[in-house]
Amino acid sequence: MVSKEVIVKSSTGLHARPATLLVKKASSFKSDISIEFDEKKANVKSLIGVLSLGVTKNAQIKISASGDDESLALEEIVKLLDSLEE
Repeated sequence: MVSKEVIVKSSTGLHARPATLLVKKASSFKSDISIEFDEKKANVKSLIGVLSLGVTKNAQIKISASGDDESLALEEIVKLLDSLEE
């Protein structure tokens, strides 16, 4: 398992559009990928799960990946989150 702390830079946090992009990206990997925020945890492949966390702009989140392609999955998810600067 690999994990990394990330600051959400998107002006809307992880709401509708950014969350959808995140779920699509995560779904392209075999690994289990989770997101933790404010002591809550959700599967990144679940749009409802990601939205239910209520992640806001400048929030610190933890992304974890476990599986065959965990390193690549984590790298790509972090890269996507960093690019969401609206």
